[in-house]
Amino acid sequence: MKNIVIIGAGPAGLTAGLELLRKSNSEYNVTVLESSERVGGISATVNCSGNRMDLGGHRFFSKDERVNEWWSSLLELQGAPSFDDKLLHRKKALSENGPDPEAEDNVMLLRQRVSRIYYLEKFFDYPVSLKAQTLINLGFVRTMKAGFSYLHSILFKKDESSLENFYINRFGKELYSMFFEGYTEKLWGRHPSEISADWGAQRVKGISIKEVLKNALSKGKKSDEASLIEEFKYPKFGPGQLWETAASELESLGGKIIFNAEVNRINVENGKITSVTAGDKEYSGDIFISSMPIKDLVNSFEQSLVSNEVKDIANGLPYRDFVTVGLLVNRLEIKNKTDIKTVSNIVPDCWIYVQDDSVKLGRIQIFNNWSSYLVKDVENTVWLGLEYFCTEGDDFWNMSESACVDFAVSELKKIGVISNDTDILFSHREKVKKAYPAYFDTYDELPTVINYLNSYENLYCIGRNGQHRYNNMDHSMMTAFEAVNNILTGKTDKSDIWNVNTEKEYHEKGQCNG
Repeated sequence: MKNIVIIGAGPAGLTAGLELLRKSNSEYNVTVLESSERVGGISATVNCSGNRMDLGGHRFFSKDERVNEWWSSLLELQGAPSFDDKLLHRKKALSENGPDPEAEDNVMLLRQRVSRIYYLEKFFDYPVSLKAQTLINLGFVRTMKAGFSYLHSILFKKDESSLENFYINRFGKELYSMFFEGYTEKLWGRHPSEISADWGAQRVKGISIKEVLKNALSKGKKSDEASLIEEFKYPKFGPGQLWETAASELESLGGKIIFNAEVNRINVENGKITSVTAGDKEYSGDIFISSMPIKDLVNSFEQSLVSNEVKDIANGLPYRDFVTVGLLVNRLEIKNKTDIKTVSNIVPDCWIYVQDDSVKLGRIQIFNNWSSYLVKDVENTVWLGLEYFCTEGDDFWNMSESACVDFAVSELKKIGVISNDTDILFSHREKVKKAYPAYFDTYDELPTVINYLNSYENLYCIGRNGQHRYNNMDHSMMTAFEAVNNILTGKTDKSDIWNVNTEKEYHEKGQCNG
């Protein structure tokens, strides 16, 4: 029997571990080492006195049937209306013989996707649409400038040497300046002109004015584009519920999950990894699967085994860290002016993208709209997640929790989301290190590091941080599927693992989830 050591109990690590145990017929002992006290990574759900926080916002929607089937194997789609479905007399496609979310907890809900941009103290569709309201919100002058700017971008294409040029080629300079430039700089702490266009290829999924026009002229026909999905699946108690369920099954099949086990040393003999050290304990294995950040992984090797070039590239890989502030309030000042019914008639958005450059706030999650079961008193309170992008060790990261909450409250008041009369009933802050692998600095030289890591035949790198790629959740899972396939079949070529989420066709007709 072979010993498998998996570093990280996020989506990639848990998928790999559970897949191996499901398919291996007891051929492997699986041990998962998790540096924190919970599973799920950035896909975790935090329970705050009965109000649950989804750390990053995760839509469960994928074009990959393996992923959809895997999710369904853990949580079946609802077969009866949820609490808010009943309250709002909402009709939706239910799964025959599926669980009743009012009676059972292990259930996946079907939710409506609503995300908008908050700009000029008005709401715009996300992605930007060509509805009459959009043009009214922009005003005649801005609309004309945007139109001529887009025509110019059609005639004079820019070399896509940066994310800025990537956006301008698809939207024109005016719309880029309005809806992408400021937000992107908030997210990464760098101007889009300094960021590789690869990020756009992975995250925008081919969305452009051309697609917006096509969607507007299709008279309601649903688009295949990732960012235009209208419905998605979502666990009753948030994404962490699915990963907690996966962890339970992994353990029931004989796997082990060890918490507070941060790997700090990779031990090598004769060109092969033999064990890893976490704290003062050593874990031996025949095969190692890593979803830890590449920067940390490389630094965990005996440094005499790593060339200076590989060290420099790994240490230069950039990350963006993440802080989310949960605020429970009695009401919002922004009003629901849509035709979408919601509990207590709050705005219907799952996410609100804040384009106002006068505040640091990047996005607002309204947990009531992700799942009514995330909120203890969904009829009388609104549970918000305020998302901030920062760098570990900077002034914002180092704020005390009370100062951070005060700062977040002041920003919400500044942009009119809440007022001075709004009651703050509860607050909670969460910090996530290395939440977003970034596409600048030494990123372009990453293949040199990949070649080094691939030289260890019994090491497989998977997941967002394990590959330094801004993957969505299903892509992280797909890297795990490919790694497991390699292990079970004895395949030594790891290109299928590294090629997940690099195919142009998948980018342009792909998925969208967190």
